[in-house]
Amino acid sequence: MVGDSDLVLGTTETYTNQAGNTFNVTMYKYYISNIKITKTDNSVWIEPNSYHLIDHSDDASTLVTIPNVPFGNYKAIEFMIGVDSTHNNSGAQTGALDPANGMFWSWSSGYIMAKIEGNSPQSTASANKLTFHIGGFSGVNNTIKSITPSFNGDTAKVTSTISPEIHMSSNLLEWFQSPTVIDFSTINTVHMPGTSAKTIADNYADMFTIEHIHNN
Repeated sequence: MVGDSDLVLGTTETYTNQAGNTFNVTMYKYYISNIKITKTDNSVWIEPNSYHLIDHSDDASTLVTIPNVPFGNYKAIEFMIGVDSTHNNSGAQTGALDPANGMFWSWSSGYIMAKIEGNSPQSTASANKLTFHIGGFSGVNNTIKSITPSFNGDTAKVTSTISPEIHMSSNLLEWFQSPTVIDFSTINTVHMPGTSAKTIADNYADMFTIEHIHNN
């Protein structure tokens, strides 16, 4: 989502951020990793090898299937936006972490946690481009975010006949507001770890909302 509007990638659909800048979005990608789910008895199950790349140009990638979840009633979920420091320090890898996915900085041996590209008339970059490649996994400018979007009192029930679906929305506008309003005339290009990347990551830490849970 972009606020209350569905995200449409490309140059035809225009959105407005909190600073009043208009913009379009041509790319929106991010990692979800280290998924943990908590039962109603407070026991926690952790997905092994938990790295998923969400690319909103590929609808199939937005359905994350988690196999072999133990039977039970689950009341909470936790995951990282980004890739943990251990795998950032391990160099290029395979699967969702393959550098061919365009989410790896070979020059710094680190992953891009999340990426937005587009255009805005207010951007002072060449061709009015917007380039937000957010990374950095250590020190004061660490951009890894562990989040726990609320189930709103609902439960996900896993049985031999029920495979629940958690429907979650991602609000792209949150990248550019709260706690820091981003004006594209000032910040329009982020492509290395640093204070600007940390500011954007602090903003998008609350971009996920669980809409509802289907226990089918």
